[in-house]
Amino acid sequence: MTQSGVSSPSSDRLRVAILGCTGSIGTQALDVCRQHADKLQVVALSAHSGTERLVASAREFGVRRVAVTDPAHRHDPILQDLPDATSLSVGAQAAVDICLHDDVDCVLVAIVGAAGLAASAAVLATDKRLALANKESLVVGGELLMPMASPGQLLPVDSEHAAIFQCLLGENPREVHKIWLTCSGGPFFGRSRDQLAHVGVDDALAHPTWNMGAKITIDSATLMNKGLERIEAMHLFGVGMDDICVVIQRQSKIHSMVEYEDGSVIAHLGVSDMRIPIQYAFSYPERWASPALRMDFRELGRLDFGAPDTDAFRCLALAERAGRIGGTLPCVLNAANEIAVSAFLGGTCSFTDIDRIVERCMDDHDAQRVQSLEQLADVDRWARARASQVVSDLS
Repeated sequence: MTQSGVSSPSSDRLRVAILGCTGSIGTQALDVCRQHADKLQVVALSAHSGTERLVASAREFGVRRVAVTDPAHRHDPILQDLPDATSLSVGAQAAVDICLHDDVDCVLVAIVGAAGLAASAAVLATDKRLALANKESLVVGGELLMPMASPGQLLPVDSEHAAIFQCLLGENPREVHKIWLTCSGGPFFGRSRDQLAHVGVDDALAHPTWNMGAKITIDSATLMNKGLERIEAMHLFGVGMDDICVVIQRQSKIHSMVEYEDGSVIAHLGVSDMRIPIQYAFSYPERWASPALRMDFRELGRLDFGAPDTDAFRCLALAERAGRIGGTLPCVLNAANEIAVSAFLGGTCSFTDIDRIVERCMDDHDAQRVQSLEQLADVDRWARARASQVVSDLS
């Protein structure tokens, strides 16, 4: 064991497993591995349904194990093209199993949604590094996961949380006055509630700065993403909701800031490229050559700031309510939101119906103290069923 409490890799290269390798974060992580092949070795990959891209990556990187979490794709013909030395497993548990082998040093959990919780817990039960790109793990199960993490074992991959983590390095956490959690404001910044009622799916998917998957992009448009990140930051950094303030930073060049008791503010600035925080989760505590273009501050021009409109973007207020009450309520918030976003993407509810669906489910739930993963799974199932019923009632 190293002084950080996490075991050192037994080879010159960090051996990584990437769960969710075909999504936005997963593909950018593979690009980091491609650029730093002398430092990183990909040994395991999982995908939910994108078997063609999974096989292509398995062949390129010569991985030892792959998992397909959607059983409906177990017989996809493309899987026959996996290398002979690559083993295949299928099902939700398969993504967990492939990353627990001795030849894995670091696991990037880039699975979207609550499905990442079980994988995150399984990794933290070992001495492997967890590069966490699944915010729902901490939103839903932070009360269970954080006590499991050894010092230096859990590295946040969200750009904002990676920024906060770096702004805290070498500082006394007891001297933190406030965390400034930055937010681009999404594609609908400045619009009223009435205007939001008429936006379409294509409009909501047009994020001004970041390249993300559909679900996270919609969450950014509703500001639910920022609400979830606020809860995540509360768990990651051991602070209260009052200590985390959301600020609009339209250019997305300041990724977050930490203000200290003496009035000093340390900010993390850089280009809007997720490969940078992904790479740092692999390289920590070292810094490797940038995988992205560099920012020329002489050409930046301006940095704008503002306060979010929680009357128009009600998801941010709902997340604050869930974070303050805690217990199982954030689990309901997250699960109901996943169903509502899916309904919006499928055309069965409006943009402003998303927060109505989430609020109805939260109102119908009596929050309990978090006790186990099984309990959270039960609450998640209830919330999804209730949200589906609310969607049906609205349509």
